[in-house]
Amino acid sequence: MGNYKTNIRITLFLVTSLLIGTALGVMLERAALRDAYTEARQGDKLTWALSQIEERYVDPIDRDSLAELAVPVLLQELDPHSVYIPASEFAATNEPLTGTFDGIGVMFNMLTDTVQITNVISGGPSAAAGIVAGDRIITVDDSTIAGVKMDQDKVVGMLRGTRGSTVKLGILRSPATDLLPVTVTRGAIPIKSLEAAFIVPGNPEVGYVKFGRFAATTYSEVLAALMQLREQGARKVILDLRGNGGGYLDQAIYIANEFLPKGRKIVYTEGYASPRADQDADGRGQFQDIGLAVVIDENSASASEIVAGAIQDNDRGVIVGRRSFGKGLVQEQIGYPLDGSAMRLTVARYYTPVGRSIQKPYTPGDGEDYNGELIRRFDHDEMFNIDSIRLADSLKFVTPGGKIVYGGGGIMPDVFVPIDTTGVTPYFSKLFQKNLIFRYAQRTTDRYRKQVNAIRSLDELDRFFADKNLFYDFVAFADREGVHPTETEMTLSRPLITAQIKGYIGRNTSLDETAFYYYIFPQDSTLVRTVRALGGSPAPRQ
Repeated sequence: MGNYKTNIRITLFLVTSLLIGTALGVMLERAALRDAYTEARQGDKLTWALSQIEERYVDPIDRDSLAELAVPVLLQELDPHSVYIPASEFAATNEPLTGTFDGIGVMFNMLTDTVQITNVISGGPSAAAGIVAGDRIITVDDSTIAGVKMDQDKVVGMLRGTRGSTVKLGILRSPATDLLPVTVTRGAIPIKSLEAAFIVPGNPEVGYVKFGRFAATTYSEVLAALMQLREQGARKVILDLRGNGGGYLDQAIYIANEFLPKGRKIVYTEGYASPRADQDADGRGQFQDIGLAVVIDENSASASEIVAGAIQDNDRGVIVGRRSFGKGLVQEQIGYPLDGSAMRLTVARYYTPVGRSIQKPYTPGDGEDYNGELIRRFDHDEMFNIDSIRLADSLKFVTPGGKIVYGGGGIMPDVFVPIDTTGVTPYFSKLFQKNLIFRYAQRTTDRYRKQVNAIRSLDELDRFFADKNLFYDFVAFADREGVHPTETEMTLSRPLITAQIKGYIGRNTSLDETAFYYYIFPQDSTLVRTVRALGGSPAPRQ
């Protein structure tokens, strides 16, 4: 009897334990589901999904790897300009805007599979080591890079490195045939925004300034160029922003401020989490009374459009060229401290002084359609015919001076200039395809290397070209390369070919891009039209 009672007790205990355990399991599972539901309701579905994948997926999963895949997709679903920057790409992505990089301080091209130095940055590491323009780099740290069809990016990677580190170069300097060993200590190399600044040929009162980005040093570079041009007699200025995709907002504000009277609005920004912020001219600009033209095209975007919009909306100058890109969104770069990655998140829209948003339409997540908009402009003949441009009356604004301007898709210039194909004959196209003009310029530079390296001014460069019949010498060179012109093609293309030859040779001097644009200027129909809009008369095409 005792055993029977004992067995009953044990059985009841086991059943009770089982029931309690089951109830406890149900309670715990319900609590977990309730917590997950609460977490989801709080809006952290992304964290919830990542946790479930990490804990339950059939194979091991690294959460950071998932995030690297998920974050870029998340951002691209917001707008076309919010982007993720992986840690591995952070330095290269930000380098064009920071103003410096670490390297040896040379510019080069890969002509005939050999690194030929076209320019040495004054005061840089290579100049200190005795390297000169025209030198060819054959080896880098005992690795041969000439004649092996090495990718240019790989060459750049070998020449760049940590500041203070050294690189051993094997230099070939004509007419010597033995390699010259040179050790260069890498240093900080400035990245210049300013591409060219000079007095326009035939117009001593008109200055020309071109810059390719709005980086950390852009304002100081442009201001110095403007002051120098004024000292040289400029009373009117052309700001060439074609191809300038933008950069730092503050640099655009500083530059626009130089031309506007006190109290004139430059731009204002506003976003869901960013209260409206107005930027007005402070009256301290040093060029408020100078004649002004701003040149734009379909690749002028963001900060370029802020400058052009501020000038146009304040009736301060003339805008010349073609309709700009249409980027009216402001990004803030937000760093992720754990691995060095970052995202550029759109935080506001910017508006021109009269209230225009010039952001062109986009569908979130459809970057292909957005980026293809410029191609559609070509297809619709907008690049060649102003009548092909359609502007919405609902986005019409009026400046204080009574000029009608439009929002919703870039800055429409006051003076439209179509793409110019003058001189682009079948002969010129063949020369371009074979890169013969550039190759001839490099060969001619080598022939006169000592003289070219000694040139320090545009006047000296003009004198260098004065006694040289470059065009017919080039025609003979191209003929040997199998490209033959008709008499008509020679006549039509001669001005453009001659200008490019001089520009490419000039680029190999210390004048760099200034020399190139100086000789191209008279062949550029947009710049010719801009000078006329300022009341000048540029030198005719030759």
